[in-house]
Amino acid sequence: MDPISNPFSPGAGSPPPELAGRDALLEQAHILFGRVRRKKPEKSLLMMGLRGVGKTVLLNEMKRMAEQDGYRTIFVEASENKLLAVLLVPQLRTLFFELDRMAGTGNKVRRGLAVLMSFIGAIKVSVGEFDVGLDIDSERGAADSGDLEVDLTNLFIAVGEAAVERNCAVAILIDEIQYLSSLELNALIMAMHKMQQLQLPLVLVGAGLPILAGMAGDAKSYAERLFNFPEIGPLEEEDASLALQDPVQKEGVEFEAAALHEIYRLTKGYPYFLQEWGYQVWNQAESSPITLHLVQQTTELVVHRLDKNFFKVRFDRLTDGEKRYLRAMAELGQGPYRTANISGQLGVERSATLSPVRSKLIKKGMIYSPAHGLMAFTVPVFDEFMRRSMPL
Repeated sequence: MDPISNPFSPGAGSPPPELAGRDALLEQAHILFGRVRRKKPEKSLLMMGLRGVGKTVLLNEMKRMAEQDGYRTIFVEASENKLLAVLLVPQLRTLFFELDRMAGTGNKVRRGLAVLMSFIGAIKVSVGEFDVGLDIDSERGAADSGDLEVDLTNLFIAVGEAAVERNCAVAILIDEIQYLSSLELNALIMAMHKMQQLQLPLVLVGAGLPILAGMAGDAKSYAERLFNFPEIGPLEEEDASLALQDPVQKEGVEFEAAALHEIYRLTKGYPYFLQEWGYQVWNQAESSPITLHLVQQTTELVVHRLDKNFFKVRFDRLTDGEKRYLRAMAELGQGPYRTANISGQLGVERSATLSPVRSKLIKKGMIYSPAHGLMAFTVPVFDEFMRRSMPL
């Protein structure tokens, strides 16, 4: 079959041809945007899930939905190596200029730019010089204390007030939110708390690993009253089949029912893996229908591609000690894993001895703790990859 017509798109954040199984969550976002736009209180969203479940795809879809509902949007990806404030500043600059071009009277937008300049001045004290091309006087005493919790709140108030003046709303979307420092997460939660108190039209939609709810709760005890924390998991078999079957039917192609079932068994319903299998079996197929036999023939190729790309890019960031820790986890079978059992597998008597390695792996986003004394992989079926790539 023609590879140019292949409907599948495996890739980081690439939109699938059929966004199946996420209707309830998208409706939740639709209600959030609609209520806040109408100055009614509603919890913002912080989505949680493993790698490959489609969190970035959902964020991009929610960005599109917000813009359809009259929002101005800011989209950033949190990083281990870059401060949240530095990521937000250029986006906020653009936002204020967009608001300035909109019809309306008043000086809240110009004041917002002045507050942004004050915020930038405070950041420069800690991160050094960086240029955002703003030629405007700062507003002294606004967002320039050097205390991020205070300054980010004051900056968000300025954004919200400018949006009110221009009769619009603002959605800030943050991917990989687990990479924020505790100070940044504290400041973000405090700022959103103030948005609710003042009923300003600014919402936050974030996505991160399953540790996110715990991080937010540790940062501020009232976080659960500010945010909903929907868990994004693998698709049910019916939705997984829909994600595969609908796109190919638009191209005049069918999957055999047995082929769909086999792909679901192999992928466990994880959207990224579904896209990879769909992409490869399409390219290997000579004609419709796509059969069970073809799926079985293609499996070795797909596993090789996943090992070389999806898994290896994460594996190569690890030290030898971190790899040994993950290999010990994998040897115990399917997780979650008791820390004591991992220590035993490594021949270490006290699991506390391994705390530094464990902490580094958590920081790198490779593992997380679903409950006290337990560890699990953040990447689906990473245990199988470890057993293939690091034989004992």
